[in-house]
Amino acid sequence: MVGKIDTNSSIKRDELLDLRITPAGHAVWGDFHETPGLMLYLVGAGLRSELPAGVSYLRDFARKHITRLCQTTLETVEPIEPPPLEALAFYAMEAPPITGAEYLNKELLRGWWVDFDTLVRSKLQQTPGGLSAFLESLHPSWHAIGRVTFHLAENKRDPAHPFAFMATYTSGIGANGKALHLPLIRARQEYVGAQNKATLLKLLKPISDAEKASSWVAQLVASQDLYRPLAWTPRDAYQLLQSIPVLESCGIVVRVPDWWKARRPSRPQVSVKIGSQTKTKLGVDAMLDFDVNVTLENETLSEDEIDALMMSDQNLVQLRGQWVEVDRNKLSEALQHWRRVEQFAEDGISFVEGMRMLSGFNPGSDQAEEAEEEQVRTWSGVQAGDWLEQTLSSLREPASQKPPETLRATLRPYQEKGYAWLRFLSDLGLGACLADDMGLGKTVQVIALLLHRVTQSKRAASLLIVPASLIPNWRSELSRFAPSIKALIAHSSENDVRDPALPARFNDHDLVITTYAMVSRLEALTKHEWDVLILDEAQAIKNAGARQSKVVKQLKSKTRIALSGTPIENRLSDLWSLFDFLNPGLLGAAKPFAKYVKEMGQPDSPHGYAPLRKLIQPYILRRLKTDKSIISDLPDKTELKAYCSLTKAQAALYQQAVVQMERELNAVEDGIKRQGLVLTYLMRFKQICNHPAQCVGDGDWSADLSGKFARIEEICAELASRQQRALVFTQFREMTDPLAEHLKKVFGSPGLVLHGSVTIPKRKQMVEQFQQEDGPPFFVLSIKAGGTGLNLTAAANVIHFDRWWNPAVENQATDRAFRIGQKQNVLVHKFICRGTVEERIDAMIEEKIGLSNELLGTSGAEKILTDMNNSELLKFVSLDINRATSE
Repeated sequence: MVGKIDTNSSIKRDELLDLRITPAGHAVWGDFHETPGLMLYLVGAGLRSELPAGVSYLRDFARKHITRLCQTTLETVEPIEPPPLEALAFYAMEAPPITGAEYLNKELLRGWWVDFDTLVRSKLQQTPGGLSAFLESLHPSWHAIGRVTFHLAENKRDPAHPFAFMATYTSGIGANGKALHLPLIRARQEYVGAQNKATLLKLLKPISDAEKASSWVAQLVASQDLYRPLAWTPRDAYQLLQSIPVLESCGIVVRVPDWWKARRPSRPQVSVKIGSQTKTKLGVDAMLDFDVNVTLENETLSEDEIDALMMSDQNLVQLRGQWVEVDRNKLSEALQHWRRVEQFAEDGISFVEGMRMLSGFNPGSDQAEEAEEEQVRTWSGVQAGDWLEQTLSSLREPASQKPPETLRATLRPYQEKGYAWLRFLSDLGLGACLADDMGLGKTVQVIALLLHRVTQSKRAASLLIVPASLIPNWRSELSRFAPSIKALIAHSSENDVRDPALPARFNDHDLVITTYAMVSRLEALTKHEWDVLILDEAQAIKNAGARQSKVVKQLKSKTRIALSGTPIENRLSDLWSLFDFLNPGLLGAAKPFAKYVKEMGQPDSPHGYAPLRKLIQPYILRRLKTDKSIISDLPDKTELKAYCSLTKAQAALYQQAVVQMERELNAVEDGIKRQGLVLTYLMRFKQICNHPAQCVGDGDWSADLSGKFARIEEICAELASRQQRALVFTQFREMTDPLAEHLKKVFGSPGLVLHGSVTIPKRKQMVEQFQQEDGPPFFVLSIKAGGTGLNLTAAANVIHFDRWWNPAVENQATDRAFRIGQKQNVLVHKFICRGTVEERIDAMIEEKIGLSNELLGTSGAEKILTDMNNSELLKFVSLDINRATSE
């Protein structure tokens, strides 16, 4: 029951917890996992006001609903209509940084509202005494609002007193089924007698509260004018209109004419237009034209009309046949402010300044300046001119562009849109962050752009910077989708970076690929001017003070692209550094930015984080696997090869094993003994590639000793930021616990482990636990024990930490997630150590699969290797030290 909410719950004892939004669209806080119940708790519980930002945000949203409910009659339980989608979209933009904020949008907020309304009306119907009793049971601070109403109407028969006022109370339901409003004086007659005194006092309590909060209400009560109809001047009416928030907080319903639109009345304002004139190129250094007028609902006012407004001493004035709000002092201040800006910007304003003006984002101003500018914004409006508005519209919805014919891939609709968006921003010279979810094909979209740039007039080479482990992925994707692109890998694993002739080869290629570490070492990269500069895993420059970030930002290019699968706009500590790379200066200097966004998070911030989000949105394109427009009825399965480096310890062990294998092969004759020896060493190579401790048995499972541990941390850190879950398969029972311990640190909470020793009842319990919406973040399984018979569709990410070397077995394991009931795209990561037997067997399997799956047989690839002679086998398992080791 509502009246029995436990305000001493675990949440109250641990208020440092913050809200998070799950991929399924549920708001979660502490023990609360059902959004409507959490919202009801927040509007009813007596929690202290210093709540985490996300919790306060949801509480305020719930309060909007309860306030609307309070303004209904006592008898009604009709649904409370949600706010318009436009208002919900703006409220979503105001949200503070919340874990999972990427899932927050106007549709989700509307769904929350409807679900909350359904719960509230259900509780209301169960509460004896109607709405008043329900609100009192919810929390004493919620008054029985709705009984007293202040009415303001137009009175066109009296020009001197063009408004009428009356206070009423709701006495019941009329014959037409609507609330029956009677003059407030009648309440004294209805509730006469000592026995009704308490009821009358309760009815008039909102009046008593308003009397304390408003001097003009106090005057009406003292003079008894509150209890009779009044003819009002515009000044009287404006006094009430300005007091609406105070009156409503006291429990009074206020009914006003429709032209006082949603508490935002029509008012003349200074209209500023930026970017009306066409530009052939934009870019952060472009200059935009600037124009100032005074308008009413987008219609320019004449000089005579402006003069008449400035001469009026009223706050409500009739203009062009309608009542409008005017504050001549504030309107004059706003006009003077923008005239000064216009005079200063005789040659136009910079693109950066224009974008900040449009968004209302202004880092660097002090508190007094911010207050003054907020007042100016109240009486002015900044709009994009025709050309700039069309350009910004194209950023949101770029015109469809067919990918180059040389692209050997069919792009999906959302990928075509991504390609068109990248192409549009690049042609304008603006930086772009493609932040698609992992597995949605960021690489192929960028490759399509590179092909487009190559087919245009002769351009300089483009530069791609990646973590060393991703070089093989890019090389493979380029070979697959764009073999016509001439790519040069400026890295020691492929070329001699100390060769002085290397820089001269840059422009003989379309694309140069290097790593973050190499940028700091290879000075020629910073001296060259590139066409497109692309950062993959752009979180590598999140620390603005790091040398790596500073060097990357010194690189010269016509346009810049960052690729990231993490929700960077919700990590404000990283955001500035990323935009300092993409569009330098847009977010101002680092210290003023940090101070400004801190002020955005304060309860009295007028617009929350909306100005910041509005400013950065044009330059970030992000699609999620959970988005229904991305996946239709059936999800897709995408398989990726996750290339890993060997650490020095792994490389030393591997090379030692190769030497020992050669010595023992030379000492053994062909036959079963030789086959056993080969299989033993193949197993040892696998163990070394996994982690030295698996081979040596010393129990030291330190993460920094294994390249695969580093790679799984990179992948799972991104999954953790998305609140997405993973299945991790390994061939080895002894790997399950070390992997689970490592992933526990990455995800910040423990997962599950299944191997052959787990009993059948325990397996069932684990599956049920994992399938819950708020289940464990990962599940480590030995492929023999967990590769078949389990339904684990709560995970959309599958990681094969080591390879079974039999595609059929791996596919069976993958199908624990990719099966009926799966509602997301499934992403499969197959780990491969570069320069080792793992890479060569993977290439062999790919070749055999192209002929026939059956060719490999049930014994997998091992049988093929045992049939090789010694020379072939040693060449196959040898270590390519340059390719295998990390930087």
